[in-house]
Amino acid sequence: MTDLSYSEEEDAFRARLREWLDGVLPGLPAKPSPDDWPGRRAYDAAWQRMLYDAGYAGLHWPVDAGGQGATPTRQLIFLEETERAGAPYVGANFVGLLHAGPTVAAEGTAEQRARWLPPVLRGEEIWCQGFSEPDAGSDLAALRTRAVRDGDHYVVSGQKIWTSHAEVADWCELLVRTDPGAPKHRGISWLAMPMDAPGVTVRPLRTLAGSTEFAEVFLDEVRIPVGNRVGAENDGWRVTMVTLSFERGTAFVGEVVACRRTLAELADEARATGRWDDAVLRRRLGRLNAEFRALWRLTQWNVSEAERSGGVPGAGGSVFKLRYSQARQELYEAAAEVLGAQAWDLDREWVLDRLSSLSYTIAAGTSQIQRNIVAERILGLPKGR
Repeated sequence: MTDLSYSEEEDAFRARLREWLDGVLPGLPAKPSPDDWPGRRAYDAAWQRMLYDAGYAGLHWPVDAGGQGATPTRQLIFLEETERAGAPYVGANFVGLLHAGPTVAAEGTAEQRARWLPPVLRGEEIWCQGFSEPDAGSDLAALRTRAVRDGDHYVVSGQKIWTSHAEVADWCELLVRTDPGAPKHRGISWLAMPMDAPGVTVRPLRTLAGSTEFAEVFLDEVRIPVGNRVGAENDGWRVTMVTLSFERGTAFVGEVVACRRTLAELADEARATGRWDDAVLRRRLGRLNAEFRALWRLTQWNVSEAERSGGVPGAGGSVFKLRYSQARQELYEAAAEVLGAQAWDLDREWVLDRLSSLSYTIAAGTSQIQRNIVAERILGLPKGR
């Protein structure tokens, strides 16, 4: 039976964390402008260094990867408490801390873990993700970026898109095709690419919300050492599934807590403006409260299951991602209802969040992809033709 309760030791950890947060958060500097990516990188890196110095960086990472070796449940507590306290989230560090770092910890060699993981935990190096391509759509395995072996290097040419924080990143977790003659889910390798390598061109993309957090990345005969490959050559799809299990299984945990806080703030706003008298709106907010409470319990269940399977989230993360993406969109549609005529005022709280919420059924694997995973890996249904 899955245990969703907390032990005395975990409650004590929560109390210590709350005390630390109460002591350090009042002294933080103001957040930089959303358009100032170098400033945001510096701000996020400084916060990560504070976490590292206090012993809260990489809580559930293995000790031999530079982490604390804590259970995923303690990491869940950490995310819950930092979000409730209004502490900075991972920001520009999110690919390194939530995707690439855990993948290297699980699949990398001792030398790779020693090289790449400590700088991530200390906030010294930022990673971006080079998975998606403009001609592949939701079919990640249809990637065309090619890597040709030349002695101790791969020579890589191609294009990536939706590369998060590429303009301030030091490294890129990059998927390339190393065997073009193999079936599309084979012949793929996972490489760590230095972003300052000759032949790398970054072109920022502006989103609907006005942010440039994504970019196109063009690769023109970029030379990447073979030693930067994580996993065996042509085994990159399996390694990628490890990356995506972290991305879909635990990367959104803090955001569930944030959504629950936003929901409470929406209720307060509705009471202050008189919209609370609308029984239909009250029912809508009540249903969303139930949705996010259920998502939090599902998160606890997924984390508990990950503990029993060695710390890597399973296919249950797709169930969470599927429902969370839709619930987040519904939350900010309710916010628009509460705001009324101010729902398109970009200076009002929640408006930009509403615009960004539209991407959640696409980001980290589309809802259609998640349904396929649930159908095939959980329900045991046959694969579609």
